[in-house]
Amino acid sequence: MAEIQKLEALEILDSRGNPTLAVTVTLADGTKATAKVPSGASTGKREAVELRDGDKARYGGKGVRKACAFVEGEMQRAVRGMDPCDQAALDARLCSLDGTPNKAQLGANAILGVSLGAARAAAIQRGVPLYAHLVSASEFLLPTPMLNVLNGGRHADNSVDFQEYMISPVGAPSFQDGLRSAVETFHALKSLLHAKGFSTAVGDEGGFAPQLKSNEQAVELILEAIHKAGYKPGEDIAVMLDPAASEFYDDGAYVFDKSDNSKHTPAEMIAFYKDWLRRYPEIWSLEDGIGEEDRTGWQQITKELGDRIQLVGDDNFVTNPALFREGIRDRIANAILIKLNQIGTVTETLECIAIAKENGYGAVISHRSGETDDTSIADLAVATGVGQIKTGSASRGERIAKYNRLLEIEKDLGAKARYAGATPYARWKGSHKPAEALVK
Repeated sequence: MAEIQKLEALEILDSRGNPTLAVTVTLADGTKATAKVPSGASTGKREAVELRDGDKARYGGKGVRKACAFVEGEMQRAVRGMDPCDQAALDARLCSLDGTPNKAQLGANAILGVSLGAARAAAIQRGVPLYAHLVSASEFLLPTPMLNVLNGGRHADNSVDFQEYMISPVGAPSFQDGLRSAVETFHALKSLLHAKGFSTAVGDEGGFAPQLKSNEQAVELILEAIHKAGYKPGEDIAVMLDPAASEFYDDGAYVFDKSDNSKHTPAEMIAFYKDWLRRYPEIWSLEDGIGEEDRTGWQQITKELGDRIQLVGDDNFVTNPALFREGIRDRIANAILIKLNQIGTVTETLECIAIAKENGYGAVISHRSGETDDTSIADLAVATGVGQIKTGSASRGERIAKYNRLLEIEKDLGAKARYAGATPYARWKGSHKPAEALVK
């Protein structure tokens, strides 16, 4: 394997028009690969630190020239001559060079650019797709997508408190058919919203962002759209939620400050979700239903609902192996959200996924609200076989790029590809069997 010869960094823009960076890794044989780093808006307090310039005269202080300089300076000197195939050694050196527990010195954005760029370069040099470079296998699992069709919270300027309302094609026989059914439902929802006089403008992740009368109206509109598209809610297409409760958790209470200003104790919040699950059994997954600081609330919701629905921890785990192990020990959640930039290296990301599998937790590969056209997470989902991916709605090019990449992978793999469908949720939702075909 040709060793790493050069690192180059460029300040680019993410999907919200904020600066991020692209890192190009060049190997000694001339092989080049570029990784583009995403950025989140709704972030966990314990995420690895993005390095921003702080110069208010440029991009309101959000520039990343310092991160770019670290890539081309200290980091380049540290990794030049290393084997890009030895991902663990490369990432260990980057973490050691940074020297902080949260990558605050060099920046997780800079470190991830190098870590992921090296992985992409190694795959190109080996002549294999990124997913096949990350994991060697005879067959691969295509993930069931979660399409964010209705936005609220910090991802939209509307009256909806919950951040993401998603649909997931759990009953399809293939990824291609599943994506089609979800996209048809997305367009049915757009038509429905338009007919009812709601805005069809979209939020940060491509979902619609209408002014609704309540949080539950969003669920009801989605269920109506699934029917309108010709599918069966909870059988062909399930509903997945990400309330992002940390964003409306204030001084021990959950405050719906965008809709009705109602306040809920942790116990009342859990009762709220129980009521929704009773009324809407089509909901299969709940991400960050409790705030990251409410550890007792997390333990209680896991105790009361952990055998009925997928409970995904994001802000409380932040793709950090140590924090994730603590959460497992404390019996918090039953699944983890996986975001490369929350931790900053490919190695630590893969470690979190391994921990999940070892402990019977689900795992969901995820994008960020500030995205680029980089498609690495599509390959990561296929490589790790976790069976779930959330990467936005059926609109906005930076989201569609990931879906198109998964379509390419499915075609390239042919008979070696299997679609996850309802399998990742079988332990909570019974033995759902993928339909032979979706009937319109």
